[in-house]
Amino acid sequence: VKGDSFGGDTKLTLNSFGGASIAENGYYINGFDVTNIRNFLAYATLPFEAVAQQQVKTGGYGAEYGRSLGGVVSVVTKRGTNEWKGGVSLSLEPKSLRSAGRNIADKEPDRAGKFTVFDAPDTINNVMATVYGGGAVLKDKLFVFGALEVPDASRINFGQNRATQTRDTQPQGMIKVDFVPNDMNLIEFTAIDNKRKKKLTDWDNGTGNDYATTRNGVGKASEINGGGTVYIGKYTGYLTDKLTVSATAGRVTDLVDKTSGNRAAGLDCPVVFNVGATQELGCWQGPFPGVGDKDPKAPRDRDVRDAWRADVEYVLSPAHTIKAGYDSQTFKSSEAGGSSYTGGIYWRYFVAGATGLVNGVTGAVAPGAGYVRGRVLQSTSGVYEVENTAVYLEDTWKATKNLTLYGGLRSESFNNKNGDGVSFVKADNLLAPRTGFSWNANGDSSLKIYGNAGRYYIPVASNTNIRATRGELFVTNFYAYNGMDARTAAPQNLGPAIGTPQVSSDGSLPDPATIADTKLKPMSQDEFILGFQKALSKDWVVGAKAVHRKINDGMDDFCGHYPMKKWAADNGYTSFNAGALAGCIMMNPGNDVTLKMDLNGDGKLTPATIPARYFNLAKYGRTYSAIELSLEKPFSNRWGMQASYTYSKSKGTAEGYVQSNLNQDDAGVTQDFDFGSFTDGSDGYLPNDRRHVIKAFGNYQLSKEWRLGGNLTISSGRPLSCIGYVPNTVPDYLAGDPHGSSGYSSASAYYCLQSTTAGSKLVQRGSVGRTPWAQQFDMQVAYTPDWAAGKLTVQADIFNILNSRRDTELNETRDYSRDTSLIAPYRLNQNYQSPTDYQNPRYVRLTARYEF
Repeated sequence: VKGDSFGGDTKLTLNSFGGASIAENGYYINGFDVTNIRNFLAYATLPFEAVAQQQVKTGGYGAEYGRSLGGVVSVVTKRGTNEWKGGVSLSLEPKSLRSAGRNIADKEPDRAGKFTVFDAPDTINNVMATVYGGGAVLKDKLFVFGALEVPDASRINFGQNRATQTRDTQPQGMIKVDFVPNDMNLIEFTAIDNKRKKKLTDWDNGTGNDYATTRNGVGKASEINGGGTVYIGKYTGYLTDKLTVSATAGRVTDLVDKTSGNRAAGLDCPVVFNVGATQELGCWQGPFPGVGDKDPKAPRDRDVRDAWRADVEYVLSPAHTIKAGYDSQTFKSSEAGGSSYTGGIYWRYFVAGATGLVNGVTGAVAPGAGYVRGRVLQSTSGVYEVENTAVYLEDTWKATKNLTLYGGLRSESFNNKNGDGVSFVKADNLLAPRTGFSWNANGDSSLKIYGNAGRYYIPVASNTNIRATRGELFVTNFYAYNGMDARTAAPQNLGPAIGTPQVSSDGSLPDPATIADTKLKPMSQDEFILGFQKALSKDWVVGAKAVHRKINDGMDDFCGHYPMKKWAADNGYTSFNAGALAGCIMMNPGNDVTLKMDLNGDGKLTPATIPARYFNLAKYGRTYSAIELSLEKPFSNRWGMQASYTYSKSKGTAEGYVQSNLNQDDAGVTQDFDFGSFTDGSDGYLPNDRRHVIKAFGNYQLSKEWRLGGNLTISSGRPLSCIGYVPNTVPDYLAGDPHGSSGYSSASAYYCLQSTTAGSKLVQRGSVGRTPWAQQFDMQVAYTPDWAAGKLTVQADIFNILNSRRDTELNETRDYSRDTSLIAPYRLNQNYQSPTDYQNPRYVRLTARYEF
């Protein structure tokens, strides 16, 4: 199913396989893993015309594959043959054939006439030109294939304060070389350039001209660039009729997007938001990616994967085929430190409620008066390394003429290091058994019954290395003020800080021995599949499949110190030094935790095991159960189709490596388990729970020259939650303690206000309704004229032909702010359950392709 969207105007939408989060998939090109494990939400791409085959493994895959709890998407590229072949194509997605987006009105009384979503006037116009081809440089020996695509993609977004045009003209290309010195050896090389470059022009709307739908004044130019290259080399040796060996090595480099030009100007201007955090003030250039007060001495932020693998396959006998292999990958993420905000600070203005409550202090300012929050977030620079290795052995055994059995064992090892190269999470020889069978029940292939069972592990993302091990200062203060700077809009004449500063982390570099449970178990999942396929006739095949998945030892970070303090006090450690603890620790929520701590206040770290009950955390859990029914008619008599219906449930206390309710993409370090109270009510239906999904696709050959295609998806909505702030009655609230749940100024819990007079109530996750059912029907018509000898194809693809624009995500935050949720009259978020995303409107792609 399609997961929730992350990001801003250019939304990232990925797929969820079998209830897993969108950040738990693996992506391969020519057998080489190209998944970016900074947060598992990116991967190397290549030109569409370079793709020969795509295989999607939704589960049940053998010991050869690992490091994924969701699905595996594997692409095989085209290659040259003895016959030279090629083609050119041009595709257009004209703005004139694209339906308008939606505007969603802001329901807050102080933002009357404004919008939370303003998409209706946006325009998108995409053009893509591609040339591709290949053949034999030396017949039967040396082959080459290449593809180059050149886009001209333009998008104009209109907002409250500005209009922005984004234009992408960066080419991407691939070249594939195959050398066959003899029948026994094959040498392959693949090179891909997938650099990214976007040119942006911003026009300021000007005072009193909010939500202008024209570009006004003089445009200001900026550029965002990133991306990199992929190099893959592979050797295959067919040494005997029974023995095949292969070796693959490669490198993937990816520069994190960096902004230059006008948007990077004004770095001395602090980030300033007006009341409601929807209007930027002052001279800073907006919440743009890659813009901040970065460490000038640090190298460019980038990710580099170096990996190799070796495999051997041996036909031991007609009944047994043995396969074994080893693979190793090293992933390095460079991250420049400094401030996350231009000007070194983020200011946000607020208006006090009737009691003048600010940061837990009643009467701190006059009722209805303004106050300001200042947030400082600074970090150290570093290069963070992840080492993953695996070895596997599998046997495919043809036990009888009609029964095939499979058994495999994979051993995984993970090693995550801090910026000094010291390990803080290390696990060796994690065993992942796999087994399965396939039974040709009738002996004539008319009925196949199959099953699989296996365990799968996923690595710890390098984002965890960065977030957990670097030194990070994160302090929030609140002030009364009198005046605003005319240029920067920063507050002037600040009063003393109101209440206790909220110190999430103090900037010190944590000792690696204090960062993670020394007995931490990397996250794994057990999967069981049982199904059958039955041929009703030569034209029709039906099938059914049952799937069950269960997470073992889920992993996330915990950010309170109170369990360790309580345990130390209970065990007589009167000089316990809590200041030596890391701000957050990596753990398996629900399990006992073994940490190295300064128990006697003498600077010496001693291991100690703290029972799970001290943390008051729900156990990390996620289960997925599904039944899929399928119907297929292979192409014959001018048409073919496939259809399926899936009934499924995805339930637990954690979605996985992302948190869609909060739109948080910090792989492995979400807010879910930061405090025990955040897990209250968390056991419920998860964001990727689509109870009913119907899919159908097929094609019809109208004539020799004309064909039609269609794709239909109908799915029930996803569950919704009520998100708010923990009340001051929860045990971990700890007012005044920098490591208490009261320090979170963003809604993070399943406690939420019921009305302006009724306080917070615990509302079970996923229990407040669902988004609407959604359906999308895409069509294609293609014309291959006889007069062009079958070399020319002209086609039109119409996406969402019915222009369905159902809501796909709603605002799930019920409380307006931390302070207005503590004392009546409470303030509710008036945009609760307003749409935040919806189906893409109808658009058309026109393509002409000439092949020679």
